Amino acid sequence: MSHAPTVIAALDRAASKCPRKKAVVVEDRSLTYAELLDRADRLAAALRAAGLSRGDKVALLMTNRIEFAEIYFGVLKTGATLVVLNARLKAAELSPLIRKTGSRWLIFDDDLSGAVAALDPAARQPLTLVAVGASGAPGSIAYESLLSAPGRGSAGVEVGEDDDACILFTSGTTGIPKGVVLTHRNVFFQAINHIVEWDVRFDDVDLYPAPLFHGGGLATLPRTVLAADTLVLMKSFDAPTFMAVLAREHATRAVLVPTMCALILDLPDPLLAHAGSLRLIITGGGVLPVELKARLMQRFPGVGICDSYGQTESTGSVACLKPGDALRRPGSIGRAFFLNDIRLFDGEDTEVPAGEVGEIVVSGPTVMKGYFGDPESTAETLRNGWLHTGDLARRDDDGFLYLVGRKKDMIISGGVNIYPREIEEVLCTHPGILEAAVIGVADPLWGESVKALVVPRPGFTLSQTDVIDFCRERLAGYKKPRSVEIVDSLPKNSLGKIIKAELRRQFGSVFEHDP
Repeated sequence: MSHAPTVIAALDRAASKCPRKKAVVVEDRSLTYAELLDRADRLAAALRAAGLSRGDKVALLMTNRIEFAEIYFGVLKTGATLVVLNARLKAAELSPLIRKTGSRWLIFDDDLSGAVAALDPAARQPLTLVAVGASGAPGSIAYESLLSAPGRGSAGVEVGEDDDACILFTSGTTGIPKGVVLTHRNVFFQAINHIVEWDVRFDDVDLYPAPLFHGGGLATLPRTVLAADTLVLMKSFDAPTFMAVLAREHATRAVLVPTMCALILDLPDPLLAHAGSLRLIITGGGVLPVELKARLMQRFPGVGICDSYGQTESTGSVACLKPGDALRRPGSIGRAFFLNDIRLFDGEDTEVPAGEVGEIVVSGPTVMKGYFGDPESTAETLRNGWLHTGDLARRDDDGFLYLVGRKKDMIISGGVNIYPREIEEVLCTHPGILEAAVIGVADPLWGESVKALVVPRPGFTLSQTDVIDFCRERLAGYKKPRSVEIVDSLPKNSLGKIIKAELRRQFGSVFEHDP
């Protein structure tokens, strides 16, 4: 058994320590730690026997199903690199990612066989296809037949902490998304971060309803095996099903994005009454509005709320606000994880004093190796030993961070910096507003002006004048929206994060005067 600091060694140890304990649960299927290790070993041996070598790329296109976990560990055991693809992308979006990484294998959910069949020839031709599921797919190897091939057992490959483990793609808004290369060291130490900072315990049952193919989702697998707790996945999220799964599995911890929190709180009280096992809710994928957090704490008394902040380039979260600070530091994203250092830099990469706004920069063992095949972007993002996140924040005298927005989202009106998040927090306190986003739009006089896009709560009627008057009473004049768009929904990525670039594309050239 390897003692290297890798998550595949952690799986070996978990299977030895608690072989019959449930490791992963998806709907009516589950794997014990012994079963997870056995199937991961069999997959690794089959891939090696088929010619897969250390450093080769294996692409994975899959929704949340139980095979995701065994494929993750099985591929890593071969010394190959797992290229994790967003299962919601179309063939035209997937093809350049597969070509760019030079992936030799593609393991995919047979529900997604249509996207695989539509890949362009240059992406598909070099691939060995493996279909997971009962129906299979033309021209592909059936996953279960691969696992039942002769020569089962461990692939026996030593994997080092500096070897590449995964490539995940940023949610690029222009051109091809960047491929973030994470090493075994990155994912191992991020698992330690989570266990320490999020109070992960051996007897925990973690409920995760978001997609695994995102950075935050993928980090759940290393954390699970290192803590040897149980991970419960949902194939897709809806609030009533979430509460039913929580009650059935006696989940103790749940990871949610703000939109999920809002939908859960809209459920009738009887559905919320079966959360007695829950002790901690961790939020990510966007900052939880203060008003929404207050409602969560009221509806789930005794359950801790832990905000988290991070990005794919840092292997997920690098800071969190602990439950004990939730009321003392409203609006904060907390302090750095103990294995990370966070500072705030100005445009000259000089640290700014407490109270001033600067760019969040991160160092530590969870910072990515770089962007795959993109040395220029890597050099720009990883400058002088610091990951430059592109996020702006201020820090108080006690080291707590307060996110004010993305550098690219900052609005400059009449030479004054305006941070959308501050305005969005105010908008979310309006009783008739379900969700809100703020962008800058072209203004012939001021350069940019503030535009709010708001989604009304069911049963409420909003007008531009109502929203602006509400903000006028709560914000300085230069911060209040000068125009408002009432919309049915806001564009979001698969983690529920609002896509500001799409809002700017749709509404950024529209300017309206104060009503």
